[in-house]
Amino acid sequence: MNLPNKLTLLRVALVPVFVVVMTVGIPAPWVNIIAAAVFGVTSLTDMLDGKIARKYDLVTDFGKFMDPVADKFMVFSALITMLANDAFSYMRVLLLCLTLVVIFRELAVTSLRMVVSGKASATALAANMLGKIKTVSQITFILTALLEPVIFGYIPIVNVVAEYHILTYATMAFMAVMTVWSGLNYARAYGKFLDLK
Repeated sequence: MNLPNKLTLLRVALVPVFVVVMTVGIPAPWVNIIAAAVFGVTSLTDMLDGKIARKYDLVTDFGKFMDPVADKFMVFSALITMLANDAFSYMRVLLLCLTLVVIFRELAVTSLRMVVSGKASATALAANMLGKIKTVSQITFILTALLEPVIFGYIPIVNVVAEYHILTYATMAFMAVMTVWSGLNYARAYGKFLDLK
């Protein structure tokens, strides 16, 4: 149980904390600030565990398995919790569609990786740059949706940004593009390992 694996488990442990913060009725803007802080720390562990594991040669089979599971747990829980929170009702339909796309993409890519794991090399199965950008776009969207009303909502000159949720919709669009693009890229990369005959 080395440091990267401990960080991964910390990420898993922080997910229920985020869910509780979002659902116990903490008044705004404190719920946004606390939830964003918890999610920010959770996301930071995602960046640190992989860097530390690679730099100090601490890569383990447990880490290879748990790291992507923890990532999906983190993002799925945040999106579903936001769907259930009335503060985000202004984008509920779009968020529902996007959440379904994210879940489908992750399940499809995970299934593909399992099917071709015996045929492809570890390098071929490793997360590529588009996958990493996709994860960053998901984290950015969630943090933006939480913090936009706090940062811009109380400044008269720029409160129109928060009023119309401009940054939230922009990061949502970027997340949608990267989720679909990276999913298609994985499908193309893994397709050559599938026996379609």
